[in-house]
Amino acid sequence: MYKILLILFFVPLTMHSQDIFGKWKSIDDQTGEAKSTIEIYMKDGKVYGKIIEIYNSKDRDALCNTCEGADYNKPVLGLTIIKDLTKDGIYYKNGTIFDPEEGKTYKCRLSLVEDNPDILLVRGYLSFFYATQYWKRIL
Repeated sequence: MYKILLILFFVPLTMHSQDIFGKWKSIDDQTGEAKSTIEIYMKDGKVYGKIIEIYNSKDRDALCNTCEGADYNKPVLGLTIIKDLTKDGIYYKNGTIFDPEEGKTYKCRLSLVEDNPDILLVRGYLSFFYATQYWKRIL
């Protein structure tokens, strides 16, 4: 009976770590340095990601002068950079990711790394070309 209770208690904890929702540390693919914390969440059936922390103190007060529309000259801290993803099998896709440094928006696909659910594969597409980053889960 004790083993059954332990299993019932711990299974939901391990299942929670199998989704993409929560806080992730973005890693610069050029330097390998941690850049920011992105919080990934669901709203109205779609997945979004917002910058909630910037590690470099010089960049914390930066304004998004590469943004267009309502986000132009708004603080990068708090900016929603992942928008409108939907789940399709093991992937979250059919949405976009915005790079505030370059001012470019890409098609986006997110998925957990198969053998490590604490690593998020973030892929941005532009036509046939793509770039991949690996973000680390913040526990």
